[in-house]
This record gives sequence, C-alpha cells and structure tokens, in this order.
Amino acid sequence: MTASHAQLTLAEVEALAREAHAAQRDKAGRPYMEHLAAVAEGVRSRGGSDDQIAAAWLHDAVEDDALSAEWLAGAALPQAVKDMVLAVTKRAGEEPEAYTRRILATPGALLVKEADLAHNADPARLAVLEPATRTRLTAKYARIRELLGLTAPNPPSERRD
Repeated sequence: MTASHAQLTLAEVEALAREAHAAQRDKAGRPYMEHLAAVAEGVRSRGGSDDQIAAAWLHDAVEDDALSAEWLAGAALPQAVKDMVLAVTKRAGEEPEAYTRRILATPGALLVKEADLAHNADPARLAVLEPATRTRLTAKYARIRELLGLTAPNPPSERRD
C-alpha cells in the first residue's frame, strides 16, 4: 500500500471495530462494543486526537484476536495509530513492568490506556462480577495505574458537552 491511498476515517475505524468485536462479550456478559465505545469516548473527553480515538476503538483488536497483527500492519491507518494499538496490546507471559514501559515509550498510548483503565475499573462495571474476580481485577488495574504514574482513578467527568 502506498502513502497515496486514503486513510481510514474515524467512522470507518469505529465500524471495523464494531464488526470485528460483534460477537464478543465482556466478563459481565455485556456486548464488548460498550467497552470500546466507552474507551473511545474517554479518550475524546480527555482531549485525545483522532489518532488516539482510532487507537481506542482498536485497542483490544489484536490482543483479542478480533483482527490480526498482519491486518493492522497493512491497514490504511497512520503509523502512530498502529504504534499505539501495539503498545497497549498485552503479550502472552509479559511482565506488567515491560508492558507499561512500552506504553510510556509510545507517543499517545498512555491516554488510550488511561481511558481503558478508567472504564475497566468503573465500580458499576466491577460490581456485577464475582467478588474474587472483582478483587483480582481491582488489584491488577491499580498496579498498572501505579506503573504508569496514574496515581488515582479519574472521577467521571462532570462536564457534559
């Protein structure tokens, strides 16, 4: 693909993500698209760029095998979007320290992960999980936030645009 090919629009990226994750459910049994939409909105509401919003829509696509790394490599997306998606993609057996170092080293990726963590750690979302799962995930998300330098969960925005 040459640079002259048109890049995917944000609406096209959203549609691709929705299609790729259509059959997927989250740990609480909710449509996975709700999580992707919340992360994309979280990035937007935190002042993220269109590239960061696109990365938010795709942030779990490779990790969840909804789209392949090969698809991402060949997609008509800015390299920055691809880099952010790969930065926030957890690798099998990867230590949290290595994972968070990669996020911090990739321009734009921290905001995407911040929005992801904020939605994952939403008390309403966690409340429907089994207590053991809720406890495990709460500790996991807190550790990742600590490693990323995101000391306290961001309260939901009071602003309604």
